[in-house]
Amino acid sequence: MTGINSMTGYGRCEIVTDDYRIFAEIKSVNHRYFDLSVKMPRKFNCFEAKIRNILKEYISRGKTDLYILYEDYTDALKSLKYNSALAAEYLDYFAQMAEEFGIKNDITVSNLMRCQDVLSMSEESSDEERLWAMLEPAVRRACEDFSLSRKNEGENLKEDLLTKLDRIASYVKSIEEFSPSVVEEYRKKLTDKINELLSDSCADEARIITEVGIYADKICTDEEMVRLKSHVENMRSKLVLGGACGRELDFIAQEMNREANTTLSKANNLKIADTAIALKSEIEKVREQVQNIE
Repeated sequence: MTGINSMTGYGRCEIVTDDYRIFAEIKSVNHRYFDLSVKMPRKFNCFEAKIRNILKEYISRGKTDLYILYEDYTDALKSLKYNSALAAEYLDYFAQMAEEFGIKNDITVSNLMRCQDVLSMSEESSDEERLWAMLEPAVRRACEDFSLSRKNEGENLKEDLLTKLDRIASYVKSIEEFSPSVVEEYRKKLTDKINELLSDSCADEARIITEVGIYADKICTDEEMVRLKSHVENMRSKLVLGGACGRELDFIAQEMNREANTTLSKANNLKIADTAIALKSEIEKVREQVQNIE
């Protein structure tokens, strides 16, 4: 038996050493499928497939954002580059400008080094194994923190849904218990009306039975109630079993809503109509909640 996971979650991990700081943050919201967006330094782009595979171990559905920040505290992989060709080109243009405008060419080394791209700080290629050894633990710990938050939220959703299912079951029971009295009440009204129209004559019992039977068949919700009870038990068992059952629960909720609509359309009694409205309202709440389950 596994737990229920919410599709909404948050997780983070920060690893700080003398040489570097790496920070990973994961957020997700509801989505029909697994939709991942990753923002990270370019040096980690080669690991995107590996990162995606790690997240798939923890997530099956949800719009997920992963943000990675990296700071290198060492200068071991950085070096200063001098572009002599570009410096020579700058000098040629300075000389041309001095001659063209009749001004003094007073360019110095200090001036030249400030020209764009004459001197630049470049980062030498990093060892991929070394980078991945730093990145993977941060991503995994963020995923674990993220999974814990989704599990906790999922358990809250589960308890709320089970409470709502109990309420739905009570509405179904109420309709089942009250429905026979509606038919009997109709039979009595029909008999009284016929007797009133016929004065002292005796009403045709066979005709009354036929009319009552037609009416009872018209307002009968036995099938709807049986199916609703089945759907309630099915959803309850899936919630208890756990796992990635959000899609199945959504389908069951749609079927429950269909049965509630049919029940409401057949309601020919104020009490049953009110109960059917309350039933439909509770099912709508269930439908909204199951949208949050993975």
